[in-house]
Amino acid sequence: MEEERSGKGAADEAVRARPNARTRRVMVGEVPVGGGAPCAVQSMLNAAADDAAANLAQIERLAEAGCEIVRMAIPRKACLGTFEAVCKASPLPVVADIHFDADIAIEAARRGAAKLRINPGNIGGLAETDRVIAAAREARIPIRIGVNAGSLDSELAARSDMTLPEKLARSAADYVKHFEEQGFYDIVVSAKAHDVMTTVLTYRMLSAEIPDVPLHIGVTEAGTLFQGIVKSASGLGILLESGIGDTLRISLTDDPVEEVRACWTLLAALDLRRRSPEIISCPTCGRCQVDLIALAKEVEARLRSVALPVKVAVMGCVVNGPGEAADADIGVACGKGSGVIFAQGKTLRKVEEGAIVDALMEEIGRL
Repeated sequence: MEEERSGKGAADEAVRARPNARTRRVMVGEVPVGGGAPCAVQSMLNAAADDAAANLAQIERLAEAGCEIVRMAIPRKACLGTFEAVCKASPLPVVADIHFDADIAIEAARRGAAKLRINPGNIGGLAETDRVIAAAREARIPIRIGVNAGSLDSELAARSDMTLPEKLARSAADYVKHFEEQGFYDIVVSAKAHDVMTTVLTYRMLSAEIPDVPLHIGVTEAGTLFQGIVKSASGLGILLESGIGDTLRISLTDDPVEEVRACWTLLAALDLRRRSPEIISCPTCGRCQVDLIALAKEVEARLRSVALPVKVAVMGCVVNGPGEAADADIGVACGKGSGVIFAQGKTLRKVEEGAIVDALMEEIGRL
């Protein structure tokens, strides 16, 4: 018993020692970021910035997929009315994303933004940044300091004695120092690049240099669906596994809903957070006597409407299931034109191939 207590104590201590357990807590609307809160899932709206209905429709889809924070670009002052309308009707906190114009950021804070995202390097310098800080302080909302490899301060970017990760980390840390000198601590930091290892090295430096500040992690401009997910999962997986990252976005040139699905899949794969079903399926081989690829895809499609953290196995033969998927909540092991439905490794019933998906969904409905 003493060994059990000792083991549990060591595990608890390891959790407390993770970098994202030690950062300050920042509230984005009602969503906690940092201070050991679960890593929050974000996405960004890509509907027209002057179309409130289109943005709200997209927010509804994102919320249904599990998004917790949305970001909306405000490219010009004429879009501020739309932004205000979206903030008032949105079920999710809305972050205002502003470049080049401090006046837009200030007005967004007054019109309902749950957080501001700015890059002090392109918002007009530190004097303009201070005006934005004052507006955020008055509105009682946080600011994300967002530094990107493509928009570094020109003087810093020109230095040949520093690597790109060092430049990104230095830029972000210097801005944090300035914000804190103004007495403003309600901040989140991001420092992104499209290169995976540049991103990883940068965030490792930031986690060490500004350990109190919550970090928003992401690989920027990661690409289209397949490439973007692979690049993001490899880089963000490294960071999350080591306890770095208080909120994340997987940036894809695709439907933002796919970003949210990818975030949850990554968090679940790392046993950090679970919201949706996980499919366990074999890659098929010559023993398979059903169309398992089509079967697995149909199961995946049907499970998109299920918001339960269940494990569902779709196995091609008795070699792979139920033995290798004995820990699945529900599953099927296929034979010639049929399948055996099982739960936790125990057989429930045998069904014809055409009835497999419906049978799985019926059993999931009973869980």
